[in-house]
Amino acid sequence: MLKSNIPIANIRVFDKTPTVADLERRFAQFLRGFREQRFVAQQVDRIAEGGPEETFDLSANSLSMQDKMKIVRLAMTYVERQEAATGMQHLSTNERNALRRVQSGATVSRVSTEHDADVLAATLHEDMPWMSPATEHIWHAMRQSVREGRPGFKFAPLLLLGPPGIGKSHWARRLGKLLEVPTTVVEATGEPGSFALVGTQRGWGSAGPGKVIETILREKCANPIMVVDEVEKAGEVSSRKGLRFSLTDALLPLLESMTAKTWQCPYYRVQFDLSWVGWVLTANSLHGLPEPLLSRCPPLNLPPVSKQHLVGFAWRLGRAHDLPDEAIAGIEEIIMSCQRSIGGPSLRTVKRMITRAEIAYTRPLLH
Repeated sequence: MLKSNIPIANIRVFDKTPTVADLERRFAQFLRGFREQRFVAQQVDRIAEGGPEETFDLSANSLSMQDKMKIVRLAMTYVERQEAATGMQHLSTNERNALRRVQSGATVSRVSTEHDADVLAATLHEDMPWMSPATEHIWHAMRQSVREGRPGFKFAPLLLLGPPGIGKSHWARRLGKLLEVPTTVVEATGEPGSFALVGTQRGWGSAGPGKVIETILREKCANPIMVVDEVEKAGEVSSRKGLRFSLTDALLPLLESMTAKTWQCPYYRVQFDLSWVGWVLTANSLHGLPEPLLSRCPPLNLPPVSKQHLVGFAWRLGRAHDLPDEAIAGIEEIIMSCQRSIGGPSLRTVKRMITRAEIAYTRPLLH
């Protein structure tokens, strides 16, 4: 996967910011030197006109109180304007240091050729063939990114709609691994309102940046995969003034490329370009999802996982964990004997069986 660097935050960092005291010394030195040069120039003119030669009086070049007050005002104005030019004048030292991680931009991963896009999509489809509608969406987006010569890979937001346990979040993590970008999961059922996703303004007891900005700053990556799991169960928080903080409402500007490009972080109060972030939303049903969200993310309907697909998944995962064939064959037998009427099997149960089998085969023998 190729990497490019793009600007991500609307900040400027200067190599060295002079203090007010440093500027006062430099301005005072300049003023004295300027006055001495002006005296020399006047002396030359007097001599040329036949006038008397004068001696420069150093005491006369001392700065008056008015000079000193003006120098202080100029020095303070310079420092204030340079601070304002950084876009971080309102932040603490620790917060500025956090943003300095992306002062020269952040990386975006891209697929170099359409053939590479075909190979990546084929690998993803082989791993999870029942997720073919989502894989096809990503495949076309990768090829389009190559054709348009984009510096990085981006795709339209996805809403994966399907029964629980078919591996919607697992598919998103696998996609991030193949694209070599970080993947962050936000559990909508366990997060109150929009705070975990986009952060909170100062003044709240739990004020801080959201997981989107945290991921970008930590990984210095502009196109991570952000997964919002079970988005239909997202809650909301209301303030005493009646303000709503809904997770789905917070998502809306992030799902539109134009608004995401100039998104303002409520915590840092700095503008970020989040148009490269890859959004994967998962849902078990459309109940409770607002129409504006559905218009930005038309749902992709995913079928239940067949037993044959689960068996193939078990063999691939089992061999990746170095399980012996007889152990995987035993899991296959369990999968084929399960009845759909009792709620199984699912991708989660297969993964649990693989984990338990691995523990059993690596457990030391007791003597």
